[in-house]
Amino acid sequence: MKRINKKDFLVNNFIGIYFLAVLMLWVKTYITQTTQFDLGVEGILQQFLLFINPLGSAMLFLGIAFLFKGKRKYTSLVVMYALISFILYANVVYYRFFSDFITLPTIFQTQNFGDLGGSVLSLLKPYDLLFFVDVFVIVYLRFSNKIQKQTSRFGKKQTVTVMAFALLVSIVNLGLAEVDRPQLLTRGFDRNYIVKYLGMYNYTMYDAVETIKASSQRALADSDDMTEVINYAKSNYAEPNLEYFGAAQGMNVIYLHLESMQNFIIDYKLNGEEVTPFLNSLSKDPNTLYFDNFFHQTAQGKTSDAEFMLENSLYGLPQGSAFITKGQNTYQAAPGILKDHGYTSAVFHGNGGTFWNRNTIYKSFGYDKFFDANFYDTSVPEDMAEYGLLDKPFFEQSASLLNTLPQPFYTKFITVGHHYPYKLNQDLATIEKGNTGDASVDNYFQTARYADEAIEQFFTQLKESGLYENSMIVLYGDHYGISENHNKAMEQVLGKEITPYESTNLQRVPLFIHVPGMEGEINHTYGGQIDLLPTVLHLLGIDSQNFIQFGSDLLSEEHNDIVPFRNGGFVSPTIYSIDEKYYDNKTGLLIDESQLELAEAIKNEVDYKLQLSDQVVNGDLLRFYMPTEYTPVDPSKYNYNKDGESE
Repeated sequence: MKRINKKDFLVNNFIGIYFLAVLMLWVKTYITQTTQFDLGVEGILQQFLLFINPLGSAMLFLGIAFLFKGKRKYTSLVVMYALISFILYANVVYYRFFSDFITLPTIFQTQNFGDLGGSVLSLLKPYDLLFFVDVFVIVYLRFSNKIQKQTSRFGKKQTVTVMAFALLVSIVNLGLAEVDRPQLLTRGFDRNYIVKYLGMYNYTMYDAVETIKASSQRALADSDDMTEVINYAKSNYAEPNLEYFGAAQGMNVIYLHLESMQNFIIDYKLNGEEVTPFLNSLSKDPNTLYFDNFFHQTAQGKTSDAEFMLENSLYGLPQGSAFITKGQNTYQAAPGILKDHGYTSAVFHGNGGTFWNRNTIYKSFGYDKFFDANFYDTSVPEDMAEYGLLDKPFFEQSASLLNTLPQPFYTKFITVGHHYPYKLNQDLATIEKGNTGDASVDNYFQTARYADEAIEQFFTQLKESGLYENSMIVLYGDHYGISENHNKAMEQVLGKEITPYESTNLQRVPLFIHVPGMEGEINHTYGGQIDLLPTVLHLLGIDSQNFIQFGSDLLSEEHNDIVPFRNGGFVSPTIYSIDEKYYDNKTGLLIDESQLELAEAIKNEVDYKLQLSDQVVNGDLLRFYMPTEYTPVDPSKYNYNKDGESE
């Protein structure tokens, strides 16, 4: 009997190289999934699934090489291996900041990448080179002259056997996953679960299928799809509180978009010194409503998601950014609504207008003017942050632009100084860094103080210009600044363990509504960014009941105090839903059996609400609905030229 040479099998035989590639990819992926992602793996079954899930997909995707003959099968193996490795590494880098995984729509957000600069560099680690050692091995095996290349086509029977085994592994994987988490592929918005149970590469395929399904919804939608949405909007409507309805009638509206500002920073003292003294004072101002149970509800769109909810009272998408993928939709957004009430609208932002596709979607919202970086002096290096003009020079230069607007106006100022990785020229710093040893967390305090000083400066400008007394000023945090990846450092900051319950509490962002002459207070109502539009409209004396809105007035006695998150979780005054588990809001512990039925009912309501909102956005359903006394927005009439005028 002829003895098989191990070297011949491993490297001089294509099947040997294929199985070596599968083994390396399997091991690399398993190590990556266990060390780079926080997947919340529990129990022996989930551990086994995490171990086995890279195998089937690695065999299937690398098995594409069997379709080629000659040296092309080696080349295709190298290309596929490198591509899969890049997908894995890209998700690692993305996860380091966002605690999330890349989706197909986020790939279309690459127009933003040119502005990311040091933010991306700060996410890279020296050991990242290890992610590509195996790629170099495969490349060497392909191009080395020392290795014989098997040029004959691989037998059909052998190919079928290999692929059948790969499919069997994947089917067993899915079957076991369904046992542990029923309806895995049909119930959830949470990408974490897909990766945990099915692995990174199967998740990538799942995401592609979901993206294609979402893209096809517009073509298949018709006016009948609005019936269910209209019925829900009517049932979700909350009557305005007569004590506040019209409290800001006829006033200007000024939104201050506070980048990465989390609520824990309000009244926080670092080494005995207030980090945000001005915002602290504003929370106690007699004419200011400060909401201390207000949560961001953003997903992958982050800042753009916050804006999307603010303008439309529609949820951002579960994948990617609606600003990027749904910029041409029909909307009935705040600028369009207020135009019918005599308002001029404008956005001020010291960054490029193409970032987040703003210069397109703002036209669909009905913004009259968009003052982007072209309208500011960005030639002084000391005045620039990584994402545009620093807040103090931004507000200073915005003053003359704001004064060109006829009143009443609806405006939004987007700040960038307090942005990851929170780097600040130390000449501008007026408070010491933190001392946790985590650079992002330690730097956070200095840029938060800088933002606080800039906001105070802006308030002073408004008073000096005479606009202050006739303006409702709304300040809101757009999303978290410190992700769950920094919970160890945050335990030092807060002096307590960051459990899943406490981590959810950190998703609070500040909301201040300042109206001269209105009686203010610290309001403990539970709400989120989806609720801002109906709240502001009612303060202006404009009833929101004819519009399709998924939020409800924060000041109404009928306000819905369940706050859905984009992944299907939620918070409420009584129950939190976190990673498919339910917690008692008073104790922070898992609920008892007596509350389970209520928790499940709330969860079903949340899922239904998110589903309906997605139908509206993906199907562009508002093109089929015309509210009474509303003039449709025609995006073609807007052209944000150098004068900021629409044509």
